[in-house]
Amino acid sequence: MRKTDTEKAQLDINHTIQEVVLLTQSEAVRNRVTLRMELAGDVPPVLGDRIQLQQVILNLVMNGIEAMDTVTDQPGEMLIRSCQHESDHLLVAVQDSGTGIDPQNLERIFDTFYTTKPQGMGMGLAICRSIVEAHGGRLWATANEDRGATFRFTLPAVSDAVTTDADAAIMPDHGTKTG
Repeated sequence: MRKTDTEKAQLDINHTIQEVVLLTQSEAVRNRVTLRMELAGDVPPVLGDRIQLQQVILNLVMNGIEAMDTVTDQPGEMLIRSCQHESDHLLVAVQDSGTGIDPQNLERIFDTFYTTKPQGMGMGLAICRSIVEAHGGRLWATANEDRGATFRFTLPAVSDAVTTDADAAIMPDHGTKTG
């Protein structure tokens, strides 16, 4: 791992999710996990580092696939959703049907070096949370009612003013010549 500069640009989180699903599809198939997406069409763009946000989603998806590895009495299912959250944020949720999380550990799982996996280092979720927070968002987990866990994160939406400013910065000046 190495620290790199954050390169924030306006991006479509749905496209970022789809890229990660393509990357993880073979791992899901190998582990008998069905990946489904429910991506809202009206999700606003975010200002973010595409690679860092891909890392967050990839980590959450891979953790969910691993959590379903020991479940043998039903097929593994993962649902990745995006939607508008409040008026100025979007929400991404990664829901699995795995072993779930002990409610007492819901906050501890984000602590550095805390892990529930035999081979885990306890770094992934801590890094994910710091990336999301560096983007002005929030990451948390909840235990599902029946089985599994859902990890959610929010990110601030790009406002119209920011979009206009960004568009103006990249648009060539086609003003009229004077004099």
